[in-house]
Amino acid sequence: MKQLPKASIHLPQAIALYVGAVLGAGILIVPGLAADIAGPASLIDWLFLMIFVLPLALCMAYLSERYPGSGGVSYFVTKALGKRMGIITGWFFLMSVPIGAPVAALTGASYLSAAFRLPGNMTVVTACLVLLFALLLNYFGMTLAGSVQVIVVAGILSILGLAIVSSVSHIDIDQFKPFMPQGVLSIGKASTLLFWCFIGWEAVANLSGEFVHPEKDVRRATVISAFILGGIYFLTAFAVIGTGSYREQSEAALVNVAEKGLGWVGADLIGIAGLLICLATVITYVGAASRLACSLSDHGEAWKWLGRRSVKFQTPLGGLLFLFACFVCIIFLYTFRLISLTTLIQLPNATFLLNYIGGCAAGIVLFRKEKKKRLISMVSLIVTLIMFLFVGWAAVYPLAIILAMTFGKMAVKLKAFLSHH
Repeated sequence: MKQLPKASIHLPQAIALYVGAVLGAGILIVPGLAADIAGPASLIDWLFLMIFVLPLALCMAYLSERYPGSGGVSYFVTKALGKRMGIITGWFFLMSVPIGAPVAALTGASYLSAAFRLPGNMTVVTACLVLLFALLLNYFGMTLAGSVQVIVVAGILSILGLAIVSSVSHIDIDQFKPFMPQGVLSIGKASTLLFWCFIGWEAVANLSGEFVHPEKDVRRATVISAFILGGIYFLTAFAVIGTGSYREQSEAALVNVAEKGLGWVGADLIGIAGLLICLATVITYVGAASRLACSLSDHGEAWKWLGRRSVKFQTPLGGLLFLFACFVCIIFLYTFRLISLTTLIQLPNATFLLNYIGGCAAGIVLFRKEKKKRLISMVSLIVTLIMFLFVGWAAVYPLAIILAMTFGKMAVKLKAFLSHH
């Protein structure tokens, strides 16, 4: 029987992992874009999303608390809906990270390059260093990775907090007039954009087996993280609108906010924050995906070498090597302009959402005797199903994964048949 990684995640590390997973590069871009669509009324979207995302976060927390393990959402779905659905859900998540992590690394690296006016090729070099750093941290184990994550998240929140506080003197009440310049429908349009700022709760589920006290820390970390994230998102949006920064450049509104309050130093700090934000996201997702790869292999649903663990650290070496190989391929395709960053960003949207949908559906089944938890799971399922309607052509990616799994199974059966004849 394979030895599992040592339980080493305490409450501070758990909070940092949740904040790191959810607080993606969206905070640098989305507040300005949402304000550009709905004006000051986009603040209503942020308030509603803060309310609606809590059931989604709690649904994942309840499941992780009850069924901790490296399988994460895949394990929950297996328990509730059967092995086949669990395997499909697992592969959806596993194949999202090889694309999502390089996208996050490239986004953070581009912010740093822009802030410090680095040459174009440094963006790719910096992104590669981010990915390599995340892989190495997870190889050495969650004791080190969790501690580094605490430092990284503390740095992010400090920089964002400084930028917001420094902008207070530049906030003008007239910037909130008219409050709803594009009408009521613009609020709904902006809300679809905001949802992507709150995805990430499912990633920590794969690490729940390494919590020292999962029975109490999973829920506590989720609630604390939700309040931290909701507060920082809303205050950032308020500063972006109050200073009128989104009118100048909606896609880099937070840079304008920092420049107003801190001058050129502010822009440099936001460049550093952008890199740290994306680094935090990559660390958590690499940890989650590598452990899921091992779990799938242990259950005979992935190549055996994916289940290989480090002899010294008992960390998921096979999963990390798999991710390394995928990262090399994605960076190669991007560097030689065989695929654009825009396409890469869109590809994993459907698989991430389907992972959530599977988890919420599992919650409804597994908590059928617990009214409160089942209601929270039902609300979460409805929200995620509505959001899935907006994924567009990205729905092709999960279909391709299902087809690849089907052909893979057929190839295995054909090989077995031929070997017996």
